[in-house]
Amino acid sequence: MAQWCQLQMLDCKYLEQVDQLYDDSFPMDIRQYLSRWIESIDWDTVAMQDSLATIRFHDLLAQLDDQHSRFALENNFLQQHNFRKIKRNLQDRFQEEPHAMAMIISRNLKEEQKILACAKEAEEGEGTVSAMVVEKQKLDNKVKDLKDKVQFLDQMLKNLEDLQDEYDFKMKNRENEANSLSPKELQQEKFQMARMCMDLKQKRQDVVTFLTELLNLTHTLIQELVSEELPEWKQRQQIACIGGPPNACVDQLQNWFTAVAEALQQVRQQLKKMLELEQKFTYENDPISQKKAHLENRALELLKSLLSNSLVVERQPCMPTHPQRPLVLKTGVQFTVKLRFLVKLHEFNYQLKVKAVFDKDVTEKKGFRKFNILGTNTKVMNMEESNGSLAAEFRHLQLKEQKLAGNRTNEGPLIVTEELHSLSFESELHPNQSGLSIKLEATALPLVVISNVCQLPSGWASILWYNMLTTEPKNLKFFLSPPAAKWSQLSEVLSWQFSSVTKRGLNQEQLNMLADKLLGAKAQRNPDGMIPWTKFCKQSANEKAFPFWLWIEGILDLIKRHLLSLWNDGCIMGFISKEREKGMLSDKCPGTFLLRFSESSKEGAITFTWIEHDVHDKPVYHSVEPYTKKELTAVSLPDIIRTYKVMAVENIPENPLRFLYPDIPKDKAFGKYYPKPSETQEPMDVESTEKSGYMKTELISVSEVHPSRLQDNMMPMSPDDYKALERYVSPRDIDAVLDLHGLVPQEQDMSCSFETSNFLL
Repeated sequence: MAQWCQLQMLDCKYLEQVDQLYDDSFPMDIRQYLSRWIESIDWDTVAMQDSLATIRFHDLLAQLDDQHSRFALENNFLQQHNFRKIKRNLQDRFQEEPHAMAMIISRNLKEEQKILACAKEAEEGEGTVSAMVVEKQKLDNKVKDLKDKVQFLDQMLKNLEDLQDEYDFKMKNRENEANSLSPKELQQEKFQMARMCMDLKQKRQDVVTFLTELLNLTHTLIQELVSEELPEWKQRQQIACIGGPPNACVDQLQNWFTAVAEALQQVRQQLKKMLELEQKFTYENDPISQKKAHLENRALELLKSLLSNSLVVERQPCMPTHPQRPLVLKTGVQFTVKLRFLVKLHEFNYQLKVKAVFDKDVTEKKGFRKFNILGTNTKVMNMEESNGSLAAEFRHLQLKEQKLAGNRTNEGPLIVTEELHSLSFESELHPNQSGLSIKLEATALPLVVISNVCQLPSGWASILWYNMLTTEPKNLKFFLSPPAAKWSQLSEVLSWQFSSVTKRGLNQEQLNMLADKLLGAKAQRNPDGMIPWTKFCKQSANEKAFPFWLWIEGILDLIKRHLLSLWNDGCIMGFISKEREKGMLSDKCPGTFLLRFSESSKEGAITFTWIEHDVHDKPVYHSVEPYTKKELTAVSLPDIIRTYKVMAVENIPENPLRFLYPDIPKDKAFGKYYPKPSETQEPMDVESTEKSGYMKTELISVSEVHPSRLQDNMMPMSPDDYKALERYVSPRDIDAVLDLHGLVPQEQDMSCSFETSNFLL
């Protein structure tokens, strides 16, 4: 079943999460009507190739035109209008940067998959209700209880008003009736009036008491929302920003805030009603007269407390070109940020004008860079542009550094990628035009501002470290003395870096290898082992010329560009030490191999190691020289594995790779990645050569080895190997290539790394 169809069958709470993925940058209408086409494209690949992204962008516009034509046939004028507008917006936004559109689609598809996975897990564990769900249900019940009490107070006031009107009417007619009543009837009348007066006083006291308890309940709810629920949501947002689980939908938080605000607004109207009743009738020690000022002030303070905490940054600042790297901004590049006001009342629609301010509270520092915000830095919040929520999205902001004398970055206490900045938003609210003014402010998580895209990996490392270790929203001095991280914390965040851009995080075996690199084998992978910031991002790892994080970042980029499908399918062992590698292969069949990442390449590289047995049946391990992005751009890794040869002069080359660890036949593991028959090179044909004028060629990887090693150690080829070999090369071809390049075979150690050469044959 198509992914979009599966999503539409989910419960409302999951559909709300899907709703959060789509906005004006890529409307849900496109996802709905073009779902099949969208899911048929490999958007990860598209995002990496500008020319392909341009083609797919124009394909999308053509798809929109086709859908517009269908609406014309259906006389659906509204959707015709919407799709014309959508097409114009897409052209304005992505005409110059079509790869940014591909990145957005790729991100959304992956987030949809995560939502589906969460829904599946929840369905499988339906019998176990988590403690958090129970707590949220309790809060729902408290909010419902508050609304019920407000309605009950309404009824109490109505009953009080009816009784007061009746008492007032009888008091006015008492003198006229006095002359016509007997003494006994007059006595009874006095008794009834006294009793009614006592009931009236009691009801007034009951109303005041009930209202006091109601405000106490409201105070407790606001405290819970502002002091517990809102910080929890912000913390989940921090985790989501650095690749963790998607943040729980903000809609539930909005529902709670709005319900409490509506209740307080109703209470304030009820207080006005009580004052009207007091003006009609009062008496000495009247509880309404005694408590009205206190109740009014308390209701107002509660409302101010709720509203002043209702402005939040719903989507943190992010460059559309790097959707999985929020909070790192490059000067001169536009970024987006979205705000939401959690109290959704129509009286506030178009009443909130929000202004963006950069580094508002930063004190003057020598060397501390200063920036100006360019673009439209004020927006009016409304409900029409954000699926009914009261929101404002800034889409065209960018930063420009102030070039002041003596303001050089090397004069500051921190390097560029450790220098944190703040982006805050200010507004002012005037509820009901009553003269009341409530100042509102929301602050984004601390930002790193870079001037060159090469600083992005180091800037992202700072964002990871900050959001992993602190929940303080304004600690801009964090990196003056950055705390160390526990391995249990860092290991989870490292796994998120992979799961956020692929379908697989890191398993325990892979994390163990990384723990050994950071903590050393003697640390025995202690989950409480401490890793300093400098060891993570500054110091060279294992005497290499680059830090640990830049090594991880290079591998992540390698996976995204060239190995995504292999990684997602679990074909790559990836992170494994050489010692562990030998232990895993030692008892396997000859020709069993595994794929691991090189530890010596900053840019990211992958190699494969296979096992053989010598004449004494002792295991011999071979590792090929790692393949970098340069080689993988020319030939895919599955093709390299398919055509890889080991040879020596006077010997027929053969492919030593037979089984992907643990025992999966090579062609079964990688067959689906091989070129289709129509794409593979056909055997050399004289007629076709004469017709085209060119000889057929194929790029293959070849490792050289001394003939004696082939005789002693290499496995005999199977008939299938010979057939495959005859299809592509001949011994004469190999000899010719060796002579042409002047290759001289060199004897190597029994456990070694083969250097490879790429030949066109």
